[in-house]
Amino acid sequence: MLIIFILQNQDRVTVHYLGVAGELSVGMSLFIAAVAGGILVAVAGEARILQLRSQSRHRHSQPQAVPGPGTTGQPGPSRT
Repeated sequence: MLIIFILQNQDRVTVHYLGVAGELSVGMSLFIAAVAGGILVAVAGEARILQLRSQSRHRHSQPQAVPGPGTTGQPGPSRT
């Protein structure tokens, strides 16, 4: 399907990007734009995953407070 799309869209266009200009076919320029967008999404997703892993490690490295008797709603041991 992708090859058919590129082959059917062979009209040449001038593409301008950050002061650089070049000629490409419409199909190839759209393909390059789609691949670049996919790469940007993957990089942003990986950055978010790394951020969440870092937060998780930080949270698990902190000592947990041990509740004392009576703080959990359960009665403590009775002394008679």
